[in-house]
Amino acid sequence: MSLHVVLYQPEIPANTGNIARTCLSANATLHLIRPLGFSTDDKMVRRAGLDYWPYVDVREYDAIEELYRSYPDGSYYYIENVGSNYYTDYDFTDMDQDLLFVFGREGSGFPANFLEGKEDRCLRVHMGDMVRSLNLANTTAIIIYEVLRQQGFPGMR
Repeated sequence: MSLHVVLYQPEIPANTGNIARTCLSANATLHLIRPLGFSTDDKMVRRAGLDYWPYVDVREYDAIEELYRSYPDGSYYYIENVGSNYYTDYDFTDMDQDLLFVFGREGSGFPANFLEGKEDRCLRVHMGDMVRSLNLANTTAIIIYEVLRQQGFPGMR
C-alpha cells in the first residue's frame, strides 16, 4: 500500500511546493493533473518546496483518466468542502490498495459533475461556519497526517 496526493489542476505554485514537502515527509507520491496554473520550474514552487523538490516523487498527467489507468485498483478519496463524509469517519488502517487523495483546484474545486457517482468517497474537513474552505496545503497535511497517525506513522521517526 502506498500513499498518494493528487492535485487536480492546481493553480497556486506555493501551495504545490508546500504539498510537495509534505509528500516527501510522508513518503507519498505527488500527482499533478494538467493544466497547471504555473510551471513546475516556477521559482515559487521551488521556494515553497525549498531544496526538497528534486527528491519528491512527482508525476504529471494530461487528464485524470491517465491516473485512473495507472492505478486501476487504487482506493480514491476526493477532498471537497461539500458533502457529509468527514475524513475522521474513515478507517485507513487495513488498506491493501494504494490510497489516492484527490484535491480540487484552489479557486473552484472540481468541475460540475466530476464527483457524480463518487459521493461515498468525498471527504471533508471539519470547519467553523465563518470559513468557506481551508488552504489547500493545510488541508492536504491534515488528511495525510491523519492517515499516517492511524497507520502508526510507518517508516517515520
